[in-house]
Amino acid sequence: MNIEQKNWFKIAFQVQGSVIPTIASRVMVCGAFGLFISVLAFYQIPVGAKALGGVVPSIVLGLLLVFRTNTAYERFWEGRKAWGSIINNIRNLARLIWVAIVEVDPIHRYEKEEILKLLVAFAVATKLHLRSQPVNDRLAELVSPVQFTKLQVMNNPPLEIAFWISDYLQAKHEQSQLSSYQMNELQSILNGLVDMLGACERILRTPIPLAYVIHLKQLLLIYCLLLPFQVVDELKWWTAPVVALVSFTLFGIEAIGVEIENPFGTDPNDLPLDMICNTIERNIEDLISIEPHYRRAGMYGGGLGEQLN
Repeated sequence: MNIEQKNWFKIAFQVQGSVIPTIASRVMVCGAFGLFISVLAFYQIPVGAKALGGVVPSIVLGLLLVFRTNTAYERFWEGRKAWGSIINNIRNLARLIWVAIVEVDPIHRYEKEEILKLLVAFAVATKLHLRSQPVNDRLAELVSPVQFTKLQVMNNPPLEIAFWISDYLQAKHEQSQLSSYQMNELQSILNGLVDMLGACERILRTPIPLAYVIHLKQLLLIYCLLLPFQVVDELKWWTAPVVALVSFTLFGIEAIGVEIENPFGTDPNDLPLDMICNTIERNIEDLISIEPHYRRAGMYGGGLGEQLN
């Protein structure tokens, strides 16, 4: 049984992480307007107008809301898949670098550790880049001072880090520490990392068309303001709470779409990028603590390299 099943009622009434703070003012305005219509009806002022129910058909509004929410969730899920690929590609690239590049000199182990830290730096830099945040001290811990200074003036820091990793692989190939097959395989995985960076940028920089967003908000507002006129004759003083409840439902669905359409932010409903980056760092630290098989067995020759071929 997961936490959602155990704490069903607690989650149902939870405010933090919900869209209630976002839509509360709109709901209160609609409820107050419903109360105002109820007062007019109480004083025998003819305000009931059931015919207004056809101005914005419920099915049309419902379809627009469903499309809005589905579009936003598709962007959210695509962002999650892109970051899942980033995690897997970093793990595979780190594993192959750690195992395939033979250490013929003590400096080579240090170089490999620095490159594996650059893989973590790529994830951190991608997170900051997607959030439009500058490079920070966390990134400074993963790169050299010279590299950090360079990243501070770059428009796309993760792309620059990918270049450094690619340059390292090419150098190792030229030093005969990587075969052509191994180098091509590693470069292919690195290309996959850059592809996922591009996928995230596409999600971030392709917002929902403004005309659609405006039209949906206009229809929501018209529907919620016309609703009291449709129900006041039957509901009387119950008009305000019913209108508030309906507006809470509709505005809430629309606000959820807005909340998740950019999955890379820092809101509670966005992707947990900080946790993902921390997981990647722990994976790399664990990998660095493992001695490659060829080193344990004393096989500095081509044993493992031949197997990978």
